[in-house]
Amino acid sequence: MDNRKGSIVSKSDFLKGGLYSKEQYEGVLASADPRTGDYNIGVQLSENEVLIVDHADSSQVRDRLQIWHAQAADIQRQHGVKHDSGNYSRS
Repeated sequence: MDNRKGSIVSKSDFLKGGLYSKEQYEGVLASADPRTGDYNIGVQLSENEVLIVDHADSSQVRDRLQIWHAQAADIQRQHGVKHDSGNYSRS
């Protein structure tokens, strides 16, 4: 995956490597990069869009997910995400 921080990509492209614990960190996704074994971390902006915010190796991914989870709602608001019981629809 050649995605860079700050890029908005489709959810399907982001998850090509695999989903990591979305339920535990609502609004934050991580996907393994099969080439490097590292994880791309993203904030879900809509049902089909993810903003890439960080990268982490396997030893750091849980800590990085917790950090981004704390910031996810602010990032979503900055991108016009309107929360409706877990619905990621834009306003």
